[in-house]
Amino acid sequence: MSSLRISVVIPVHNGGDKFNRCLASLAEVKADFYELIVVADGESDESWLLAEQWGAKVIRLPQTGGPAKARNAGAVAAQGDVLFFVDADVCVHAETVRQVAIAFQQDDQLAALIGSYDDAPGAGNFLSQYRNLLHHYTHQTARTQASTFWGACGAIRRDVFLKIGGFDERYRRPSIEDIELGHRLTAAGYQIRLYKDIQVKHLKCWRVRSLLKADFFYRALPWTELILRNQGLVNDLNLKISSRISVMLVYGMISLAMLGLFKGATQSAIAPQFWIIFGLVFLILLQINLPVYRFFLRKRGWWFTVQVVPWHWLYYLYSGLAFAIGWMRHQRMQIFQKRVSVPS
Repeated sequence: MSSLRISVVIPVHNGGDKFNRCLASLAEVKADFYELIVVADGESDESWLLAEQWGAKVIRLPQTGGPAKARNAGAVAAQGDVLFFVDADVCVHAETVRQVAIAFQQDDQLAALIGSYDDAPGAGNFLSQYRNLLHHYTHQTARTQASTFWGACGAIRRDVFLKIGGFDERYRRPSIEDIELGHRLTAAGYQIRLYKDIQVKHLKCWRVRSLLKADFFYRALPWTELILRNQGLVNDLNLKISSRISVMLVYGMISLAMLGLFKGATQSAIAPQFWIIFGLVFLILLQINLPVYRFFLRKRGWWFTVQVVPWHWLYYLYSGLAFAIGWMRHQRMQIFQKRVSVPS
């Protein structure tokens, strides 16, 4: 085992079979880490018993406080030099933990690192394959000098984590607590790097309701709030300029479609110029996103890729809506704060 001690920390809330598979994958590489700490976040399915059976040090929280609070509790109890945070629904690869240790050993200035999902998601349904493969593509095409953290596969030196104050426990659901931590780390001058070859397998099964709810309410809205609070957009990951342009193009297509329906209802024919403009916007949107669609084509073929396109454009649609709602909330709060600060 490396002289650098790695503490693996996993928050779990009713982990089920996916958690068992997560623990089994870690058992295969137990020589690569110093300790395994599982924080049972107010769970009711006795995941803590399963963790004990796999030899983990277990911390039980009486009430569910969210992964931020659970990870913080695990970090305080840890004795390792590096905290390696892993979600309860991922499996590590045979080399994952060892790669984490090597990265920190080779770079004394490295404060934290994040990895990537692999390209073989555990759940077989379309939405799970699409969402997890898109996440893989996003990380694999991102720049290595990162500005965010990632709790599903992210490691940080313990002393840095404690100094920075850990995760913000006001996030009581799986949300952007890891992204927010990354913002504080970079603002404080710490170095975060994305290691694209450090990968884990995501086992989560996404359904329509769970995907839309998580993306809109637990990711997009709070992320918008964080962006506006920090007054800056980084051209990386989900915030690339191409993604922002795609959002505008999707709304442009919707506006043109609504205009076409209105004109079709009030006139006998729609001018050819309208369809030319609509077609141009459609083609530009396809062209901008062609790299990701080529990726899906290589991985899953034509029919899968055809299904990806409307879901991908729907993602741009609700991301833009969330940003608009978040912006209006922010402006309202700014006005309120100005009124409160004005002396009577």
